[in-house]
Amino acid sequence: MKKTVVLSFLFILFTILDSPKISSWGFYGHKKINNMAVFTLPPAMIGFYKKHIDFITEHAVDADSRRSIDEQEAPRHFIDIDRYGDHPFDSIPMLWEKAVVKYSEDSLKAHGIVPWHIQVMLGRLTFAFKENNINKILRYSADIGHYVADAHVPLHTTKNYNGQLTNQKGIHGFWESRIPELKGNEYDYFVGRAKYIDKSQYTAWQIVRASFAAKDSVLNFEASLNSRFDSDKKYSYETRGAKNVKVYSIEYANEYDRMLNGMVERRMREAILMVGSYWYTAWVNAGQPDLDKLVEIDTFDTTPLDTIYPPKQALQGKGHEE
Repeated sequence: MKKTVVLSFLFILFTILDSPKISSWGFYGHKKINNMAVFTLPPAMIGFYKKHIDFITEHAVDADSRRSIDEQEAPRHFIDIDRYGDHPFDSIPMLWEKAVVKYSEDSLKAHGIVPWHIQVMLGRLTFAFKENNINKILRYSADIGHYVADAHVPLHTTKNYNGQLTNQKGIHGFWESRIPELKGNEYDYFVGRAKYIDKSQYTAWQIVRASFAAKDSVLNFEASLNSRFDSDKKYSYETRGAKNVKVYSIEYANEYDRMLNGMVERRMREAILMVGSYWYTAWVNAGQPDLDKLVEIDTFDTTPLDTIYPPKQALQGKGHEE
């Protein structure tokens, strides 16, 4: 019986990690983004976040793991914006309530809701700061970092999310996992100081817009490279644990990264700064509570949080604009 349970768990785990719309940035990327975002924070916040940097780093991937137990989780990581016509950003309302009226909630969730969910998470984190609730602050910080990072991935903004419509299956993990893992040690992760986001809902949509603008380059450059690269050199095998795994070769990855002119690093850097900025914005909107008092607390409740929204008033106020 125990063996069956373990095997079932492993099947679910590997299914999650293999799903392009769930794996997003890979473990390396998400953890690195949350980790480095801590160093964008002002003095009044950085002491608290540095004390808990290991927690925020390790739990950067919790949102992916919830996919197996929460059917509402998957749409929060992406938006297939090209399902809304030739000029989607002129068609779809930025505000959730208006979008629901125009398209219905079921339709919106079917095509992804990441820009709206970032706003929900900002409200949750703001309320957590108001409560001085360490557990919620840390978990919501880790989670909003995940969703903001996902929004920076071009292939999280298109129905052709894994190149399955253009015979490029596998490009999703190639762009957001393979390249960062190979090149990440060369990246410059110091991106400056977090900034207050005056129009948070608008900013989430601007992130999506920039990602979508890069989508064609992500797909077209790989198609061009594939057409002229020796097929026997495109892939190689690497040892992962006790298995030999087929991966994009280092030569192929290096050439693709060169063609993208550092796009992966740029999007990763922008994600780091924006994650820190959303944390900072939530803290400011909460009235800038004294986090130094929380630094003195050595233990906190690690029970996973439910997905119930905070009181409605926590989602009102600054940042909820057209």
